[in-house]
Amino acid sequence: MEKTCIEEKTFHQTDLNENSLLKAEYDNCRFFNCDFSNSDLADFTFIDCEFTACNFSMTKLTKTAFREIKFKDCKMLGLHFSNCNKFGLSLSFENCTLNHSSFYKTKIRKTTFTNTQLQEVDFTECDLTDSLFDNCDLARATFENSIIEKADFRTSFNYSIDPEFNRIRKARFSNHGLSGLLEKYGIKIDNTL
Repeated sequence: MEKTCIEEKTFHQTDLNENSLLKAEYDNCRFFNCDFSNSDLADFTFIDCEFTACNFSMTKLTKTAFREIKFKDCKMLGLHFSNCNKFGLSLSFENCTLNHSSFYKTKIRKTTFTNTQLQEVDFTECDLTDSLFDNCDLARATFENSIIEKADFRTSFNYSIDPEFNRIRKARFSNHGLSGLLEKYGIKIDNTL
């Protein structure tokens, strides 16, 4: 059965708990101030869409397709991007809160995270090659067997990344972030002279 295609439509203040969104392919649509929290977006497809000031907390993303998607000012607590449709998965995040979310084993190369809270996010076995973490809080985020080659962490903070258990070749870090690479050794770095 072929999915319905909804193109170039704008949705304002839609509450999925009250009004069900049609399970369809959404192409070049805009969503403003919509509440997707605790909803089920299984098998939905979103292509070239923008979500602004939306709440996705605890939304089910089983086989959800996100292709060329921009999230801005969104609350996205406890999401499992690892359950998304892997084909063409392409995301960017600006001023979002993604705490307690999971990107376990996802391939999201060249992803941009700008001014985003990524506390306790699981990046285990995730491919983040060429990704940008611009001014992001990565407190207690998990990087294990992750690929962060050529990723840029220079303006981000609170991360702890073990170079022995992650591929970090050509990743970029600032001096103030060096302690996040040496944490397991118990080394104290003093920036004062």
